[in-house]
Amino acid sequence: MHTRFITRSWCSACFFLAACSGYVPPDALQGMHRDDVVARMGPPEMERRQDAGSRLEFPRGPYGKQTWFVYLDASGRASRAEQVLTEQNFSRVDVGMAQEEVRLLLGRPGNVQVLGRERGVVWSYRYPSLCNWFQVEFTLQMSVRSAGYGEPPECIKGGERADK
Repeated sequence: MHTRFITRSWCSACFFLAACSGYVPPDALQGMHRDDVVARMGPPEMERRQDAGSRLEFPRGPYGKQTWFVYLDASGRASRAEQVLTEQNFSRVDVGMAQEEVRLLLGRPGNVQVLGRERGVVWSYRYPSLCNWFQVEFTLQMSVRSAGYGEPPECIKGGERADK
């Protein structure tokens, strides 16, 4: 009985680790052709043309905890990949920055909330856990009014955090 429990636990752990690995680009990504990247990672949410190539954007994970940018050179081969939902990138969001600049820096938000009384919108990015997010508030003129960290309402139950 004990051995069966350990075997099931081990199999469950392997399953969940394998599922999580799907959020990360393959190690051998560099040099891979665009079609092969898409075959491995699925269709990108967006492709942006850049000076000497393009950038594929892959929001990943539950609630968008990861967003991978894969850079392609002029021949359509992957030159690098980066996870952009990082403290370093969050710190680059400044008051007055245009909405499109934030989108270029962080990719698609995991959640968009329209503010009442025509005050603008809030983009939320889950990071690093399900009960933390980085939020950017935009004015009606689509520029950053404020940015900072918070927790989603579903993580607060009875005045206390649900993840504690």
